[in-house]
Amino acid sequence: MADTEQRSDRQVDAVVLDWGGVLTVSVPAFVDDWLTRENIDRDRYSTTMRAWMGRDAAPDNPVFRLETGELSADEFEALLAAELTTLDGREVAAKGLLRRMFGSATPDPAMVDLVRAVREHGIPTVLLSNSWGEGYPEDLLLELFDTVVISGRIGLRKPDPRIFTHTLDLIGLPAHRCVFLDDAPVNVEGARAVGLRAHRHTDAESTRAVLSDLLGRDLPGAAP
Repeated sequence: MADTEQRSDRQVDAVVLDWGGVLTVSVPAFVDDWLTRENIDRDRYSTTMRAWMGRDAAPDNPVFRLETGELSADEFEALLAAELTTLDGREVAAKGLLRRMFGSATPDPAMVDLVRAVREHGIPTVLLSNSWGEGYPEDLLLELFDTVVISGRIGLRKPDPRIFTHTLDLIGLPAHRCVFLDDAPVNVEGARAVGLRAHRHTDAESTRAVLSDLLGRDLPGAAP
């Protein structure tokens, strides 16, 4: 990787990132692939997710309970499968549902390279992820992140302010010296509420520009 220009206007001392939809391809992309492969009724799926993940969702809904580790992956799969059907009226298999849902959630090479570039310049990197099971590529996490915070392992989930303060305590930095990147607006809002410099991730190039500005370094973009 070519050397990049170093400036003197660094505004943050750590980079905190979500996993699904930030370090991977977008959530709509991999969910759409799963729905298509299994011929699942999209209206049924959308209605269920709005009830379980919308702003008015009950605090004891299955998604929140999964993300805090209260529900096991097997239990969640059974609940979700019971809400779904295929377009031709067949049941959706519960066993392995999350593995199949996330089957196309492959790492985004441009984002992986960007995190590597951040680490090469000595900037600590942190994963802060709401977990749907434990399907993380552990070797890649070890390579990319100095600190890993996964919701189901600690019983807290974004956007609960306690998960952000827990993360800040782990890395020993004040909120205003950290940048947080997430694809979900509600999580970005939650991070800003506790003082993090939070930005919504939409693509690798715009995130690269944000990080270059905040870190005072011209980080490399995607290879042509």
